[in-house]
Amino acid sequence: MESSVLHKLPFKDFDVLKIRNDFPFFNRSNHLLKNIVYLDNAATTLKPQIMLDELLNYYKYETANIHRSNHQLASISTYKFEETRTEVKYFLNATSSNEIIFTKSATESINLLARSLGKNILNPGDVILLSHMEHHSNIVPWQLIASETNAQIKVIPIDDNGDINLYEYKKLLDEKVKIVSVVHISNTLGTINPVAEMIKLAHDYGAYFILDAAQSFLHEKIDVLLLDPDFLVGSAHKALGPTGLGILYGKEAILETMPPYMGGGEMIHHVSFEKTLYNDLPHKFEAGTPPIAQAIAFQKSLEYIKSIGQDKINQHEAALLTYATNSLLQIPKLRIIGNARKKSAIISFLLGSIHPSDVGTLLDKQGIALRVGTHCTEPLMKRFNISGTIRASFAFYNTFEEVDSLKHALIKIQDFY
Repeated sequence: MESSVLHKLPFKDFDVLKIRNDFPFFNRSNHLLKNIVYLDNAATTLKPQIMLDELLNYYKYETANIHRSNHQLASISTYKFEETRTEVKYFLNATSSNEIIFTKSATESINLLARSLGKNILNPGDVILLSHMEHHSNIVPWQLIASETNAQIKVIPIDDNGDINLYEYKKLLDEKVKIVSVVHISNTLGTINPVAEMIKLAHDYGAYFILDAAQSFLHEKIDVLLLDPDFLVGSAHKALGPTGLGILYGKEAILETMPPYMGGGEMIHHVSFEKTLYNDLPHKFEAGTPPIAQAIAFQKSLEYIKSIGQDKINQHEAALLTYATNSLLQIPKLRIIGNARKKSAIISFLLGSIHPSDVGTLLDKQGIALRVGTHCTEPLMKRFNISGTIRASFAFYNTFEEVDSLKHALIKIQDFY
């Protein structure tokens, strides 16, 4: 294990201060921006040193393309790249490494499914079901395919607390529904959707179910054999990994029936001007040079998550959510948007009549980093009749003291106005 990891793995006890030592972000004594309270984890997570070391090691000492050359460097990089695929398989409890496809982002994973699955199965009048809380990346690709196939999109409504209306969902399901694509955890509201029940209901009508796990990949333990989605998408950078790497899980039998998404090197078995034969899974969907360094480094992120334990991560984040919710509600005129029955550690709120952008700017001046705006969920904003929110999103390395800092900063802003 690299010397940069400052504790022995696995943890016996959850020690957030010791965990913070593993993230160079928190050692800011020599940086221009000091004492930053980072509460924008739904946008991207911080990176542990163990992952950064592996990323740098590839670029410094083991640079090589994969699946091509037969020299030692290429063999090492290919081995590590495929080891990450195996690690993701175990992380999700998938049946085969052939079910794990690397893309550049969760967004690309959804676009791949829209093109390769959607265009292949959708006919005029067929239906795609999306929830009202979807990220734009789980809306726009389906709109593009729906316009090409003359399929239609129908929206699963949510209630005023931000919970999916399961009664209305059941009413929308019929033999015309071919695809249901729903977020596991809302990046705006923090709602944890009842996806196990939703998946079963979709399958009862023969529909494919796509689970957008970009927000849940780190924060919830996911077992694809237990949940039974047909597909799942995730993003490495929201799970302690580097940017530029997306994850696509798909049931092998379904992936086998789908045509390639892109053409190029690696996804081919044989090429002639007369005909091209495609490669086997998973390489059929991985045209061109993939994000090699990112994938190799991401294995260290997954090892790190496992060393802590997602149960402990979940427990600490749940405690942060409870504490933050109670703390923020003590501020007069502060209104939380989204009070679902089950929530992840994400809080969207408004501070009286002060515009979210102004709040964000003033928080930044006090060293607090979070997101304001629509959070790529404009239809959700329209549902709540608001133009945007202030969003604090927490991770297991955040502390209760940082919640206090947010509360005191908001009170100062309110006093200023």
